[in-house]
Amino acid sequence: MVQAKKALIKKPGKATRKAARAGASAKTYSNYINGEWVASRSGETFENVNPANTREVVGRFPLSTAEDMGAAVAAAQGAAERWRRLPAPRRAELLFRLGEILIRDKDKLSSEMTREMGKVLKETGGDVQEAIDCTYYTAGEGRRLHGYTTPAEMPDKFAMCVRQPVGLCGLITPWNFPMAIPSWKLIPALVCGNTVVIKPAEDTPLSTYNLVRACEEAGIPPGVVNMVTGHGETVGAALTGNPSVRLISFTGSTETGRVIAGACAERNAICSLEMGGKNVIMVMEDADIELAVEGAVWGAFGTSGQRCTASSRIVVHKKVYRKFTERLVEHAETLRVGDGLDPQTDMGPVINADALHKILGYVEVGQKEDGAKLACGGKRLDKGAHADGYFMEPTVFTDVAPGMRIAQEEIFGPVTAVIPTSSLDEAVEIANGVRYGLSAAIYTRDVNRAFHAMNEMYTGIFYVNSSTIGAEVHLPFGGTKGTGNGHREAGTQVLDIFTEWKSVYVDYSGKLQRAQIDEVSFE
Repeated sequence: MVQAKKALIKKPGKATRKAARAGASAKTYSNYINGEWVASRSGETFENVNPANTREVVGRFPLSTAEDMGAAVAAAQGAAERWRRLPAPRRAELLFRLGEILIRDKDKLSSEMTREMGKVLKETGGDVQEAIDCTYYTAGEGRRLHGYTTPAEMPDKFAMCVRQPVGLCGLITPWNFPMAIPSWKLIPALVCGNTVVIKPAEDTPLSTYNLVRACEEAGIPPGVVNMVTGHGETVGAALTGNPSVRLISFTGSTETGRVIAGACAERNAICSLEMGGKNVIMVMEDADIELAVEGAVWGAFGTSGQRCTASSRIVVHKKVYRKFTERLVEHAETLRVGDGLDPQTDMGPVINADALHKILGYVEVGQKEDGAKLACGGKRLDKGAHADGYFMEPTVFTDVAPGMRIAQEEIFGPVTAVIPTSSLDEAVEIANGVRYGLSAAIYTRDVNRAFHAMNEMYTGIFYVNSSTIGAEVHLPFGGTKGTGNGHREAGTQVLDIFTEWKSVYVDYSGKLQRAQIDEVSFE
């Protein structure tokens, strides 16, 4: 199965794309190392291209080397002791300033994100807002970072535990939420007293650059935050393998996550992984069908389906199956696909040619699977206004069987599979029957059914009468099974990634007391 998938995603047309962009003028950006904006030691750059118009180069970024990454790690290491010793409330004050800067520049940051990533302005505005929310919420922990006290076993003895920073953290972030996800990692790492090196996705370095630039303006000291751009196999590997980096926090593909986990295991580094999903909406026969359709369209086609929480499976009770699928297809066919900067656009492009090729490959797979029907979409849009972008029709497969590849494997594009079911228990069995466990939803008017499904679904996130997307920063985010390795981002739970516990015992008895050995009597 894995070999077949790899064969599906060969890289097409790069020479053609490069030729089409030859001679384009664009700003050249730099790495951020030890408080300075510096070019790569290689002297080379790569192009950040608008996926809605590949003739537009958004910017050129350093094609960095392992030596560049080594310099960033050394800078973070040099700043670690001073940053750790700065009281947490003072660290938090700098992060509150960061939030104010993001609010001030929200419109600009949103439009620049749309140019480099493609999703519509409302969604990029939400991406920036999530970074703002994360900053304000998590900075508040600077005056908490709670440990706890507990009664000691012996008299005249005090017992408590406190948090301490992990140390130097490497953050490897994806392209689909290029400011929100870096903020989920960066802000808690900083408030906990860690220093960081960020390696952003090659497709969307500008949004992470903007976040780091805001950190600089907020007054975060040199060396505390560092950013190095480039290819994962070069700078990502150099970050993951550096013995000074105590923790790697990664969000991305399952395949890359496994490689990172192995590299961290070899040197006993902490590893936090957030990877794939194959999320499900269950629509029961008593559901509000129009509401369920609306949620399915948003979940399947928001961000062009390029979310780890995307609604890529919809399990529908047979009693309402025909009505639901007809309305779903009708709605999908009305979505306006185009440049995300156009306020009339409902769905933007996919991120690049490789992604488009992979999605089209899965459409071909679905058409060959016995029984599945391509109800709408399935084609690339490449005429007229779509000629220079990576546009894809919203795609719906119906009559899909649970074991089909399009119902099992993460497609990461605007494709959803509708699966019939005859009962709630069968729906739950189908929903749980994938290797991932990130997000699930149910549409029903029966509170008993809602709670039954909530209890039986083995996922990290569950929704009732809502889509599978739309996490909030004050609750933990993450999944079960193949989605990750048990850690959670957001909420206060994220503090457990970026801190380690220290138990403290204060014995003021003036004598040696041997816990579990000495007897304590009532006198």
